[in-house]
Amino acid sequence: MTWMEYLVFAIAVIVTPIIGGLITGLDRKVTALIQGRYGPPILQPFYDVTKLLSKEKMIVNDFQIFAAYIYLLSAILSIGFFAIKADLLMIIFIMSIGLVFYIVGALATRSPYSQVGAQRELMQMLAYEPLLIFVLIGMYYVSGSFSLKSIMSHGRLLLDLPLIFLVLCLVLDIKIKKSPFDFSTSEHAHQELVRGILTDYSGPYLALIEIADWYELVLLLSMIAIFWSQNLIIGALISLLILFLDIIVDNISARMTLKWMLSFSWIVGIVFTVVNIGYLYFSNVSR
Repeated sequence: MTWMEYLVFAIAVIVTPIIGGLITGLDRKVTALIQGRYGPPILQPFYDVTKLLSKEKMIVNDFQIFAAYIYLLSAILSIGFFAIKADLLMIIFIMSIGLVFYIVGALATRSPYSQVGAQRELMQMLAYEPLLIFVLIGMYYVSGSFSLKSIMSHGRLLLDLPLIFLVLCLVLDIKIKKSPFDFSTSEHAHQELVRGILTDYSGPYLALIEIADWYELVLLLSMIAIFWSQNLIIGALISLLILFLDIIVDNISARMTLKWMLSFSWIVGIVFTVVNIGYLYFSNVSR
């Protein structure tokens, strides 16, 4: 890495949670408006995290705390490597390692709510991880490389990979736990799992999880944005539009079942990927 890449890496690590917190605040505000409420201020996520950081440390077991730090570290590394346009396959792998620790950390407690939430999070991971691989396959087919620099040099992936773009949008919906996929924490039904996988995280350690979620949210939105890397401002607007549509779907749909999520996501991912790559293949052959 050059000194410029180190600088870009550091700036991305510092700026990303600010952007992620603002997007989360906008998410809550838009959700409240859709539901006919005034809603919290846009800066409320920052107030919440600041308050959590100031609370007393409550430790269920040491491994759970270690898992929270690894989850945050993997999120930081993922966004940093994305900023310097490293290998996208490596970035997804790093992100997945953090998620595994996040799940195992919840499983390390004796709380039935945390246990069930962790099992559901694992099922969600099984739903969207193959979809991410499908997205990478499509990008590799078009660009000939997993390097983010090569992928972004294509300029307008959206025109060549419209169906795979929709697969990535589905990944975003599952990853940020919007209905009909809010299983592991049951955001719209706290009485069912209390807070699910987050039940035994509190105080500063819950703040670490929240900050890591901001990093991952920005990373996924950035992956959507590079589908129009010819103009990243337009790409960013596209990613925010997709998030807005996810918020609308979240508020007008009920949560489905885990079995439905797995079958739906895999069928959509496989069919869309095969059709999109098949179309590109036969288009190239006909030329």
